[in-house]
Amino acid sequence: MTDVIPWDLYFIYFYPMTSIKQIIYLFLLVFLFGCKEKGQIVKPTFQPISESVYASGIIKAENQYEAYAPVNGIIDSVFVSEGDRIRKGSPILSISSKVQHLNEENAELTAAFSDVNANQGKLKEAKLVIDMSRNKMRNDSLMYIRQKNLWQQQIGSKVEFEQRELAYQNAKVAYFSALVNYDDLKRQLNYNASLSKKNLLISGKLTDDFLLKSELDGMVFSIKREKGEIVTTQTPLAVIGNEKKFILEMQVDEYDIIKVQKGQLVEVALDSYKGKVFEARVTKINPLMDARSRTFVVEAEFVKKPRYLYPNVSFEANIILSSKAKAMLVPRNYVLGDSIVVKRSGKRIRVKTGLKDYRKIEILSGINADDELIPPTP
Repeated sequence: MTDVIPWDLYFIYFYPMTSIKQIIYLFLLVFLFGCKEKGQIVKPTFQPISESVYASGIIKAENQYEAYAPVNGIIDSVFVSEGDRIRKGSPILSISSKVQHLNEENAELTAAFSDVNANQGKLKEAKLVIDMSRNKMRNDSLMYIRQKNLWQQQIGSKVEFEQRELAYQNAKVAYFSALVNYDDLKRQLNYNASLSKKNLLISGKLTDDFLLKSELDGMVFSIKREKGEIVTTQTPLAVIGNEKKFILEMQVDEYDIIKVQKGQLVEVALDSYKGKVFEARVTKINPLMDARSRTFVVEAEFVKKPRYLYPNVSFEANIILSSKAKAMLVPRNYVLGDSIVVKRSGKRIRVKTGLKDYRKIEILSGINADDELIPPTP
């Protein structure tokens, strides 16, 4: 302790006090001054240390997503409640669609009317026309050949021969026209049937769009709207996710992201579990930085998850970069620029440092455990 007497002690020393209060005051001054002087001197200690990156975030269920209204309208029915388990493809709620139901009924009627089986009568009629045209062509062909043979024998007139020939040619054209008409009719009927079936499928799909369905097997965590409310395609209606597996979604600063790697240990403190620390492992580092917050999203999974977990629970975490079970440590504010310490004598020593946290820093070389240090001045 220094030999210089402070002015307040000097005053008391040369002007004795006789009251008890004055004696107590003198005692406290000496005690506080001595403690202050002694408290500035520290020695290195051997303790465990971990270097980590701080992160905060929220817990999400695996594949958690918000389901939005597929169309604009009014909620007609809600089929599930919060906390219900749901299968992929199962309906969550429906939106009123009376006009669309009418359109679907019209599509069903058109499909039934255009079905090929329902138009077999038209095809039979076209086949009859073919048969009649074929028979007439054959008959006119025989008459033409007979008249041709007679004409070659100079029997009959040329006009009669030409009339038979013309009748045969007309019958042949009528026959081939009947064949073409039949093919056209059959193709038209098949086209109409296929088109009406497609329109029915489209109408059914549009009607299906009025039904909000789950995209996965999981749990309904939230229903955000009730029956009778008006919704748009920008309206979130429900939150769905896998309640059996939870993901820790953390925000890591851009200055620290290069230190984070998959598989690193994460110590997690949940607001819901005060005083407890849970272990997790880094599983995913999203490579795109959020330009607004200047952070990256890092995901982790519990090594052993808490008994009860809920989506959107907040937490704080330390991503452990490295650790030692026993290291020589000094307070960080006793190391200037993480490289220089000051001994009690006032001598500055350059040291080699290792791991550090927000309170302590590891000394690898430069001093030993018996050296006494004082806070450095810049």
